[in-house]
Amino acid sequence: MRISINNNSPADREGVYDLLPFLLNPFNIARFEAGKVIIGDRRAYPFARTFVTCETVDEVASAIKDMVTQGGGPWLAAVNALRIVANSQTDPMPALKRARDVLVATRPTNTAIRLRLDEVLAAANTAIKENKSVDDAIASSITQTLQGIYDDYAIRARAMADLIEDGDGILTNCFAEAGFILALAFAARDGKKISAYTPETRPYLQGAKLTAPSIHEIGVDVNLITDNMPAHIMSEGKIQKYITAADLITVDGHVVNKIGTFQNAISAHAHDIPFFAFAWGRDDSKIQRADIEIEERDPKEIRLALGTPTTIDSINARYPTFDITPPKYVAGVVTIHGVVSPYTLRNFSVW
Repeated sequence: MRISINNNSPADREGVYDLLPFLLNPFNIARFEAGKVIIGDRRAYPFARTFVTCETVDEVASAIKDMVTQGGGPWLAAVNALRIVANSQTDPMPALKRARDVLVATRPTNTAIRLRLDEVLAAANTAIKENKSVDDAIASSITQTLQGIYDDYAIRARAMADLIEDGDGILTNCFAEAGFILALAFAARDGKKISAYTPETRPYLQGAKLTAPSIHEIGVDVNLITDNMPAHIMSEGKIQKYITAADLITVDGHVVNKIGTFQNAISAHAHDIPFFAFAWGRDDSKIQRADIEIEERDPKEIRLALGTPTTIDSINARYPTFDITPPKYVAGVVTIHGVVSPYTLRNFSVW
């Protein structure tokens, strides 16, 4: 699926759409079709390429909560869910706002959902004032947002790829989405021989099920490891860079990402390995660490591995979904301005 309005966009110039693995093609992440939201089921991948069909906003919200889609997928599923109610009544704004609140609540730490939903609501409100189709306005807003995002992916990926050196071993965590995958693809296309190490990522095993197969699909050597192996692999001299996505980065440079990111950053720092985090954008409501709400999921998920019990139900458990890496452990944030110090993010109005 190509989403370009401008054929000379950064994504087109870099050949992004031909390099993306199956999971990162926007058509396979989430789309609106025949009055329904179709969401790629990342729980089933890589064993099957299946989709979950949602007919209501509540069903989309449940799919997001149930981890049908993760990483950058929830916001795209959420904005498409607004099309379900776009033309449901004469005055759709109250229903759209209620839907927005339901969808935001699915991922309190993932501020991309809130920001993207608010952008779409603004487009819908403008359409109502101008007596235009609300559904068309939402669809157009989603398309323009997607083009901007994939153009930004291309810019960020190129900046990171230029820092990757021939022979590098690269550690990641969880599913680092298109920016990271494209950086590897660009580096490999540039003729650099690289290898990746991806921890399995308990309890949903995104590293094993999503990241490793996607890296393998783009033709880069990948090694699957368990979550407790990174420090040892670093001590062997196999890792030269640690690169992840970020669910959000505060304006003062704290990186919030999948649980495990922080401990790997500490290990990387101890081994003089630079840690780079991809920024998806700036959120001015998250200025400092104190502004971050860490989502705690149901602890029963920790007592399971893909639905199979690993201990008895009476054992206490905790599942903080994300952790926070202070800027002193971050060598650079990958932005549309290039790779910059986490301490200088406040100098940019957008990332």
